[in-house]
Amino acid sequence: MKIPYKTYLSEAQLPTAWMNLRHLVPHAPPILHPGTHAPVTLDLLSQVFVEELAKQELSDEKFISIPGEVLDFYRMIRPSPLVRAYALEKALDTPARIYYKFEGTNTSGSHKLNSAVPQAYYAKQQGLTSLTTETGAGQWGTALSMACAFYGIALDVYMVKISSAQKPYRKAVMETYGASVTPSPSNTTQAGRNALAENPDSKGSLGNAISEALEVAAGRENCRYVLGSVLQHVLLHQSVIGLEARAAMDSLEEYPDIVIGCAGGGSNLGGLIVTYAEDKIKGKASPRILAVEPASCPSLTRGTFAYDFGDVAKTTPLIKMYTLGSGFKPDANHAGGLRYHGMNTALSQLYEDGILEARAVPQRAVFDAAVLFARTEGTLPAPESAHAIRAAIDEALACKESGETKTILFGLSGTGYFDMAAYQDYLSGAMHDNIPTDETLARGFASLPKL
Repeated sequence: MKIPYKTYLSEAQLPTAWMNLRHLVPHAPPILHPGTHAPVTLDLLSQVFVEELAKQELSDEKFISIPGEVLDFYRMIRPSPLVRAYALEKALDTPARIYYKFEGTNTSGSHKLNSAVPQAYYAKQQGLTSLTTETGAGQWGTALSMACAFYGIALDVYMVKISSAQKPYRKAVMETYGASVTPSPSNTTQAGRNALAENPDSKGSLGNAISEALEVAAGRENCRYVLGSVLQHVLLHQSVIGLEARAAMDSLEEYPDIVIGCAGGGSNLGGLIVTYAEDKIKGKASPRILAVEPASCPSLTRGTFAYDFGDVAKTTPLIKMYTLGSGFKPDANHAGGLRYHGMNTALSQLYEDGILEARAVPQRAVFDAAVLFARTEGTLPAPESAHAIRAAIDEALACKESGETKTILFGLSGTGYFDMAAYQDYLSGAMHDNIPTDETLARGFASLPKL
C-alpha cells in the first residue's frame, strides 16, 4: 500500500503531556547565579520569568501535563501533518524515503505558537498584565503577539534591527495583534543606547534584543520577560512536535535512520528529536540525530562548551552551553531566527555526549535547497527551516550514491512568505556567504565570563 502524502493524527491523539528533554540528561549542568555562581533558585528565576515557567525550567520530571485551556487552543492548530516528500524524492532520484513534520500550517506560520500559547496562558494565570520579549526572524514575535491578544496581555517586542528592515510585514502582523514592536538596538533602553554608542550602524543581534526586553521587564510593574528558544521550558512545550511525529511515523510502521532539525537556540530541534534521543540514550535504536546551523553563526560546530550569559548586556543567569560568547556579533544574514550565540543546555550536553551530530551550512547552499523544495513540494520554506532541508537533501543524495534505502525525518519549522527579500537576494545573485574567521570567533570567546 502506498504511504499517503500527508498523515494526520486525530484530535484524540493530541499529546496531553509535554516530554522533558532535560530528563534524558540529568548530568547536564545547572543554571548559575551570575554573582554567587550557585545554582539558581525558583525565587530568583521568578523575578524574571513567569513563575510556572520558572518551575518548568528547573524541573527534571519526564512528563508535565498540558493544561486543559492550552489543549483547547492546541486543538485549533494541531495535530500538524507529517508529509512524505514524494516529489522531492523523485527530483533527487533517491532511494531514500523523506518525511517532514510541517509546523507552518497555523496563522503564525511556524512552530513558535506551541510555546507562545502556554507562556501567555501561565502569565494570565499569574495575573500579569504585560510581557516583553525579543524576536529575530519575527516568527516568535508573531506567535507571541497572537497568544497575548488571545489572553488580553500587552506585549513589547524588541526585533533585531536587520530582520525588522528585511521583514516589515512581520512587524505589521505583530502590530495587527496589538504588540508594540521596536527595532533593536534602540534608544529606548540603556542596553540599546550602549550598543548604539559602540556601533551606531549596528544591525542588531538576538543577544542585544534580549538585553533590551529584560531591561524593560525589570522596570515595569506586573510584567515579566518571556523567551522563544534556548531555555528548557521552551523545548518542553515544543515536544508536541516530536510526540506527534513519532505517533504518525509509528502508524506508518516507519522508523527514521536520520532525524534532522535546524538549530539556533534549539527549540524546534529539541522538540522534534525528544523520543528518538531517548531511544538512542537507552540503546533501543541508533538513529543519527543531526543539528544544522548557519555557517555564519556556528555555535555547535565551532563554539565551546562553557558557562555564558544569554544576552549582550550580561544580565541573565549563567547557562552552560555550546556558545560563541555573548559578545559575538553574527553576520546579518537571512536566517534571523538562527543567529543566536548559544545552544540550549540539554542539546549541548547531548552533543558533548555524542548523541547529537552537528553540521554548519553556508547561506547560498541553504537557498539552493529552499528553492528546490519550493519547486517540488509546493511550500516556500523559511530560511531557518531550509537548513534542515539542505541536510535532508544531502543525506538523500548520499543514499543515491551508495544505493542505500534510508528513512529521513526532518522538521519543516515554518514558512517563508515573509522572507521574500531573502529570496530576491538569492535569485538576483546578491546573496553572499559570510563565514566568521578564527579571529572573529576569538573576540566572541573573549567575552565569556571567568568563573
